[in-house]
Amino acid sequence: MKGLLTLCVLWMGAFSAFAQADYVESILKDRATTDSFFRDTSKHLLSQQEIDVFEGLRYYAIDTSFRIVAIFKKKTKKAFEMPTSTKRKPIYRQYGHVKFKLNGKKRKLYIYQQMTAKQKGIPANDYLFCPFRDLTNADSSYGGGRYMDFKLESIQKNTMLIDFNTCYNPYCAYSHRYSCPITPRENTLDVRIEAGVKKWHD
Repeated sequence: MKGLLTLCVLWMGAFSAFAQADYVESILKDRATTDSFFRDTSKHLLSQQEIDVFEGLRYYAIDTSFRIVAIFKKKTKKAFEMPTSTKRKPIYRQYGHVKFKLNGKKRKLYIYQQMTAKQKGIPANDYLFCPFRDLTNADSSYGGGRYMDFKLESIQKNTMLIDFNTCYNPYCAYSHRYSCPITPRENTLDVRIEAGVKKWHD
């Protein structure tokens, strides 16, 4: 019986290692796809001069401790005009919030849903949006904060997987031509999120 238990423990450890390897591979694949997008001259995200010297975006090392199952609570509020880096004001509503533990401390982030401009009661799509700021904004990540996207179906039994390894910069981090939502003050974390994409330039 003891031998069987030991075998099960070893099998579970091996399975966990394989799962983690698959996860890391998927993140690396997504990053390669993103870099290819930035190299695509038809997207006009970067100037030709920048593309000529582009060696890929800079990322933090993949850290599974920033992949967290959070408790989600749906609590929709009245639609509002979200400030952006330009005069554009897209319509969003607060859809709910997630609570999770990071570095032994409870954290909270609000989740937003974009609404159609003409009919504020109707969602524009089935995506949810989480802009956030953290303590790395002062040095190694974009000062305006970073974004995470989720699909509605990612909410399962009042839980939601928050993966900071997938967070990305708004396009405003690369070009002034874009209009990007400004991270609400309420979504500022007093912790360093050393995961996901780093800032574009030193």
